[in-house]
Amino acid sequence: MSPGLPTLPEPPVPAPPSPPAGRSPDIAFPQHGAGPESTPAPAVAAARPPVTPPAGTGVPAPVPLDEHKRRWQLLIGSLGALMLLAVCGLSSFLIVADERKGREARAAGAKAAPTAVPRDISSRAADTAPLSAQEVFPTREIVIKANEAPYRVLKTQATRNCKAATSGEISDLLAELGCSQVVRGTLRSPNGGYLVTTGVFNLEDVAGAEWAHEKIKPLVDAEKGRFQGMVAGAGTDAVALSSAQVGWHVRGHYLVYCVVARADGKPVADADPFARQILFDMIEVHLRGNVLGKRATAPAPAAATAAAAR
Repeated sequence: MSPGLPTLPEPPVPAPPSPPAGRSPDIAFPQHGAGPESTPAPAVAAARPPVTPPAGTGVPAPVPLDEHKRRWQLLIGSLGALMLLAVCGLSSFLIVADERKGREARAAGAKAAPTAVPRDISSRAADTAPLSAQEVFPTREIVIKANEAPYRVLKTQATRNCKAATSGEISDLLAELGCSQVVRGTLRSPNGGYLVTTGVFNLEDVAGAEWAHEKIKPLVDAEKGRFQGMVAGAGTDAVALSSAQVGWHVRGHYLVYCVVARADGKPVADADPFARQILFDMIEVHLRGNVLGKRATAPAPAAATAAAAR
């Protein structure tokens, strides 16, 4: 030190800088020594305690790594629990919904009680009430399809003389099988070109009806018997001609039949599509389906009780 010169103070050692806001707490800042030759210490986070920023700097205190793991585990566990609750809740909802549908279906089934039950028409002993012309031909027009013209009923007949509707050996066959009545009617086809006689024979039982069904064909083919058409006034004589086409079938103890003739008296061809349609309409739809179909059902006990109470 030279005499007369003032003594200068040592320059202050700069303080380590504060960590900037927003930086990760896992990053450590280098330590500075007192001399110019000192070098920064290596940044090894695992060998050094975490840096606590000075108070009032706004930087949050560093959080240990284990605490982060615990937070993630807690978050994942919470999400898993919520998903499990959601699945359980959905399963419970589906079970409740299925049970509700089952109850509603059972309730609907209970409300939709049958209004009719089968009725035995296998024999006259079980089905004692005789047929009537009103039952077989309830209206003056027989409707097969709602959007088509009807068959017009010209004449009806109910008689205990079954031979009035047959001839030859067919009459003898039906008498042997206990025929008690025949109900028949003569109609005109919707297009006016055909005349039709159709009806029902009341036999003793289903076995006799089926036997007649089998035996009639060879008799008709051999011209040993036939079903008779019923004349119903002027212009209907053609239905009684031998050139008519005929068909028959059974249901229960009943034998149903149909005779089809051209209104102009000409023979009916075997493949005549109009004649075949008439046979189907009368035998299958009207007689077997509608008339005998109603015979084969009876009101259910509950429905009959409700009807009697009204």
